[in-house]
Amino acid sequence: MSFSIPRYGHRYRLRVGLLGGSFNPAHEGHLHVARQAMTHLRLDQLWLMVSPGNPLKSANGMAPFAQRLASAQKIADGRRIIATDIEQRLGTRYTWDTMRALTQRFPAQKFVWLMGADNLRQLPRWGNWLRIMHAMPMLVLPRPGATRPALAGRAASRFRKHRLPARSGLCLPLAAAPCWILLPVKENSASATALRRTFKGVSS
Repeated sequence: MSFSIPRYGHRYRLRVGLLGGSFNPAHEGHLHVARQAMTHLRLDQLWLMVSPGNPLKSANGMAPFAQRLASAQKIADGRRIIATDIEQRLGTRYTWDTMRALTQRFPAQKFVWLMGADNLRQLPRWGNWLRIMHAMPMLVLPRPGATRPALAGRAASRFRKHRLPARSGLCLPLAAAPCWILLPVKENSASATALRRTFKGVSS
């Protein structure tokens, strides 16, 4: 089932991680991020939010939504790590709109937004990026070749005073935004681009 998240959340104040993306396709890197976040933040759930369409990515080479959702479901367990089409159901494509809709629909949940260092680096290109930083606590995961540039980038510099020590992970879901943590864990080099190249090579 593609939408196993209760329509208006749980009665309980669950700690929920949000990992959005194209998942074109979902891969070991996504699962690595999910597991690290579950462990270090003691999350109750983590939602793999498959985007209907990323405004910053070309539609060329983008698999159909149903196919991308199915690939995310394969790496999810359907109980604590949940692949969902919630952005499609909400009718949102931009991160700020998704954050706003989720906090309105699930007022009892304590959300944490997950992103790789590569996305932190390009965050100022996103619409309403300052509002995004103020919307939810954030967990940033290292990415090969992107972590140092991200820490020297505009977003990290602008919100340097709001960076919390990595050991504060257990408190992050309850912290007031803006706040963020860079989790010092082993980088995972898996990428959807590399997987697509591999699949293309196998099928050719």
